[in-house]
Amino acid sequence: MAYFDNAATTYPKPECVYHEMDSFYRSHGGSAGRGTHEGAKSAGMLIAETRDRLKFLFHAPNHEVIFTPTATLALNMIIQGMIKAGARNIYISPFEHNAVTRVLHALAKEYTLSVHQLKVRDDLAYDMERIRYQFDEQAPDFVIVSHASNVIGLIAPAPDIFSLAKKYQACTLLDMSQTAGLVDIDIQRSDCDFAVFAGHKTLYGPTGISGFLMKPEISLPPVLFGGTGVASAEQDMPQNLPARYEMGTMNISGIAGLHATLGWLLETGIDNIRKREHANRQQLLEILEGYDFLQLVGVNPEREYVGVVSALIDGISSDSAGPLFDEHDIAIRTGLQCAPLAHKFLGTFPAGTLRFSVSYFTTERDFEALKSVLDEIEEDI
Repeated sequence: MAYFDNAATTYPKPECVYHEMDSFYRSHGGSAGRGTHEGAKSAGMLIAETRDRLKFLFHAPNHEVIFTPTATLALNMIIQGMIKAGARNIYISPFEHNAVTRVLHALAKEYTLSVHQLKVRDDLAYDMERIRYQFDEQAPDFVIVSHASNVIGLIAPAPDIFSLAKKYQACTLLDMSQTAGLVDIDIQRSDCDFAVFAGHKTLYGPTGISGFLMKPEISLPPVLFGGTGVASAEQDMPQNLPARYEMGTMNISGIAGLHATLGWLLETGIDNIRKREHANRQQLLEILEGYDFLQLVGVNPEREYVGVVSALIDGISSDSAGPLFDEHDIAIRTGLQCAPLAHKFLGTFPAGTLRFSVSYFTTERDFEALKSVLDEIEEDI
């Protein structure tokens, strides 16, 4: 299979991920915080070291790391908690995932919310002057930014947006699902109160393990409840972090895989990973630009991107074009990519696009297979 669906889940993973996940259950198998035996202690040590690696990777020594099964759950916990705490005036980017927009849509049925889109120009530049006017007119309580669009890969100037938001005492949330481990960002210096990561995407870890970083001084009401292994006699969730937001048995094998890939990321270097992915994106663009029947969406050489490119095929809807790639064992994503707001902004709603996404591990064989399929489509059109 030629794999161009890395924006959904990166594949393959570093070999160390497979090894450490297999090794964990063969050698350990305990549940952290659920006993004082050796298995529980070794699991706890693994989790603690993984938290430390995440803090180091994101330059966030003073943030707490909270593990969740998915980035969607992490976003839900933060957004629902902030609304519960009183946030009412919300700003989001035009590129937010349904993991953000559906939560806000549901909460708007219970609370009186004002949700605004940050201004982005037609040339895909965030219009900081107009955003300042927006904030002057209606001061933000909560600003949510997708660090990179999962539809076109556009990187947002999150530090600039958050620096401005802090002048209005707003709380800030960065969705790093498409950038964690790929785009080096100093969370500590970026006025970032919350930062969500997805383990299975640009961190090159397994599915089922994600989470968020948060400033410990922020009072975030819990929205999920259950056993934590500590303070079990109390019916309120414990106040100490991370236990306040980590209920139930954790996915420790997933954390083992994340632990392994973080070691690989730190050894390989984010800059080196970014350079290779950028080179792969450039090669992908060169291939796609070579076909007149393809129309690229949201590409501006003056902007920064991760390895995601969307396109349209003349005269064929994206969903109809999907099987043409499936038949040749080419993995891509078609449709709205769970981001209808982005497609409305880009003018590709409701049909969506064909999305091609590369990774550090995309090979020449992948590109050759893609070009072969595009040649066939060109002959048939």
